[in-house]
Amino acid sequence: MLSFFRRFTHSKLGVIITFIVLGVIALAFAAGDVTGLAGNATSGLTGNNVATVGSEKITSAGLKARVQSELEAARQRQPTATMEQLLAQGGLQGVLEREINTLALEQFAKRNGMAVSKRSVDGQIASIPGLQGPNGQFDPAIYQRLLGERKLTDAQVRGDIARDTLSQALILPTIGATQVGEQIALPYASLLLEKRSGQVGFVPTKAMAAGAAPTDADIQAFYTRNRARYSLPERRVIRYALVTPAMIAARAVPTDAEIAQAYAQQRPRFAAKQTRTISQVVIADQAGANALAAKVKAGASIADAARAAGLEPLTQTGVEKPAYAQTASPAVADAVFAAPQGAVIGPVRGALGWIVAKVDSINQVAGKSLEQARPELVTALTQQKSQAALGAIHDALDDSLSKNATFGEAVTHQKLSPLTTQPLVANGTNPATPGVAADPALAQIVAAGFQAAEGDAPQLVTMGQDGSFAVVAIGRVLPAAPRPIAEVRAAVAQDVATDRARAAARVLAATILAKVNQGTPLAQALAGSGRALPPIQPITASRGELADQRRAQPPLVMLFSMRQGTAKMLEAPGNAGWFLIKLDRIEPGNAAGKPDIVKSTRTDLGRAVGNEYVQQFARAVRLNVGSKTDAAAVARVRAELSGAGN
Repeated sequence: MLSFFRRFTHSKLGVIITFIVLGVIALAFAAGDVTGLAGNATSGLTGNNVATVGSEKITSAGLKARVQSELEAARQRQPTATMEQLLAQGGLQGVLEREINTLALEQFAKRNGMAVSKRSVDGQIASIPGLQGPNGQFDPAIYQRLLGERKLTDAQVRGDIARDTLSQALILPTIGATQVGEQIALPYASLLLEKRSGQVGFVPTKAMAAGAAPTDADIQAFYTRNRARYSLPERRVIRYALVTPAMIAARAVPTDAEIAQAYAQQRPRFAAKQTRTISQVVIADQAGANALAAKVKAGASIADAARAAGLEPLTQTGVEKPAYAQTASPAVADAVFAAPQGAVIGPVRGALGWIVAKVDSINQVAGKSLEQARPELVTALTQQKSQAALGAIHDALDDSLSKNATFGEAVTHQKLSPLTTQPLVANGTNPATPGVAADPALAQIVAAGFQAAEGDAPQLVTMGQDGSFAVVAIGRVLPAAPRPIAEVRAAVAQDVATDRARAAARVLAATILAKVNQGTPLAQALAGSGRALPPIQPITASRGELADQRRAQPPLVMLFSMRQGTAKMLEAPGNAGWFLIKLDRIEPGNAAGKPDIVKSTRTDLGRAVGNEYVQQFARAVRLNVGSKTDAAAVARVRAELSGAGN
């Protein structure tokens, strides 16, 4: 509901907002993996509700809106994130579980006499930087305008703040519990030292025959069962209009009068001047300065004399008298700029001590006439006028959009050329033209288009450091939808063949597995399969090594969930085939007498125990309040979000 606060970076205000208050509970649950809570009762809820929590209900529309907001937040971090990826990663269930937990915690808190005062909510709203005006104070007009843009009410926002505040009050003391005793950590530390060894065989899908070519009925049936696999992700048609320096180049050409005026204003800059290269040393006491000056005047270089005294000389190249006076002192500058080239000056009292200086070189810079200075004046004035013109257009557009002008009205008023993209996914490509790379010039426009929601006001998006920008608005949102079978028939036919080979590989792997569990050595069972299969490979590891993701391959992980002497079957990623894993030996670990390992384990457990307590507390609260979930309604929401229901 409140996802519009996340998009302030692209609003007309240009203010970066982190809406921490409303996000704490969600972040805390995500950190604690509370989305994995089980034990919800499942019931045939009626109407458009996916769950009830005590006296509250979660509607299908509300859940879909929350998941869309989750996707928008994900796109703030990764613009190419898609709804399909979010759903595959458990995003729908995660959002639902957080909603249930938050509602349960709120009702539990109220039942136990907890409340959030209006003043507390007022303070949290007023503390949001993006709702503050130029004077640094909360601006009700900004707040009301943003509520209108997002079609929210003040009551909804206040309800969310109060709900999350109550949830925080309940879980923050629990999540802070991080102490784990040594005797609790010892068994876990010993588990990390446990070693297992075994064998792994493989039955590849490509080793199996695909059979006869699939019929039209086979293809249709497979397509129907796997409709989501052949779906297009959500695409957006984005409307935009560019404003670049080239478009206002004629307005940025300075006139002769402007050039003459600039020359007059900067006359000292173009006057004849003298610059000098000066080496100097600053000495704290006058006696030391006198001694160093005597050495230099006797013929020693100022650098050698300075280093002999444990000092380091400073050389200023091409410096003018006013600039030098600021770093030394007016008196030193007068003496240095009155001396001839090669002269040694000082010691003279400076701002930080006694200065001994030498004039290394003198350069006379001739003055520039108006005509001589014209090129650089033209360049500077052109840039200034260009930025001013771009700023004027930007401000005019911003003013129009703040008064609810449409994209068409704003663009037409400024006489801009509206453009429209093809239906694009979040990475800027068009699924209808595979192989065509995204246009990098549209990267910011596409990102802005996917961070907005339908109905949002057009945005002004910076395009480059030259002052160019674009007006961006959503033209159409094409929801995820399956492609017609005619377009993907060849791919479906190939997938049918692959699926048949995969099924045949599974049957063969199951046959081999049965023989191994009856006592046949794995190598012998593979050799007797009648197929040319890869040889077995030995595998061994300690449980602690599984923490290294590079070593945590699926067969190795499976090895640590088996009984000694048994074998199991595991499908390889990408329908590549089936692993056959045999566990031969288990060597128990013992961390007693290894304090470093126990200490490290206590630290690791301490990081997780607070979240574990939160999970258990939330589970108890949900049981106390009572919650029911309609699995069929959740499935319908998933289908609608993925496009499979279209």
